[in-house]
Amino acid sequence: MSVLVTGGSGFIGRHVVQKLVERGFKVRVFDLVKPSVEIPFFKGDIRDYDRIKEAVSGSDYVVHLAAIVSVAEAMEKPYDTVEINVIGTFNVAEACRRNGTEKLIYASSVAVYGEPRYLPVDEEHPLNPTNVYGATKLSGEAIIAGYHGNYGLKYTSLRFFNVYGPYMKSGPYSGVILSFLNRIKKGMPLKIEGDGKQTRDFVYVNDVAESILKSIESEEVGPFNIGTGRELSIIELANLLFKITGKETGLSFTDPRPGDIRRSRADISKARSWLRWVPKFSIEDGLRLTAEWFLETYDHR
Repeated sequence: MSVLVTGGSGFIGRHVVQKLVERGFKVRVFDLVKPSVEIPFFKGDIRDYDRIKEAVSGSDYVVHLAAIVSVAEAMEKPYDTVEINVIGTFNVAEACRRNGTEKLIYASSVAVYGEPRYLPVDEEHPLNPTNVYGATKLSGEAIIAGYHGNYGLKYTSLRFFNVYGPYMKSGPYSGVILSFLNRIKKGMPLKIEGDGKQTRDFVYVNDVAESILKSIESEEVGPFNIGTGRELSIIELANLLFKITGKETGLSFTDPRPGDIRRSRADISKARSWLRWVPKFSIEDGLRLTAEWFLETYDHR
């Protein structure tokens, strides 16, 4: 079976591509950057419908990861974010419809829920995004669900919680774990926005990639939470990284980030039951693997 992965050269994408290749799928990548493995590659922008239509042609399955994925970047670039995350997703869905693609796997986000009204958050939780990023991800879900209703396109929307692991994206929009590791490497205090008691559900990228494969194998349609069901505070995260790296560089507190979610924890019972997906990596093991990758190989030049 043939699978096209949009954003296949990115953080999650390269893990997904590796797993697909290992399991014998015929894999193609659509991205702006060539993947690290030798497989068919379509260079293009997700906003270019003709190019994405060409890439989708002949694909049994499409995994749609290409997006602006940072809340901070989305806030700074709202126009680009809407074009890429909404129009880009429409282009992929329309190309899948015209191609007769068997199923579309869409990378959504916990951000579609907004501030949780209860924990753990299940898929029936009200959808109330509080930022541009979450709004575009919810729009993408709605587009794909509409294509299922109108044209019978099978789909799975995977609502990723806080994904981390090797090959995380660096730069001004990098996440808290990469930021912490970078400061530990430099011997600097870890900068925490707010009191550090805010919590997140951190899920290791290998488990996330596995959820995508499970979605390809499953006939189930609809949204699924992909997290661990474990709530970890930012201070607890910092202390775990100090323990794992053997370096305690201290903490520095700044003002809270406006609109920051206070607590987050996934209810993953639906993914367990329907997709037969279970996260295998504990936060301790995942952070250890991530720290080893970062501290040994990361290039800060």
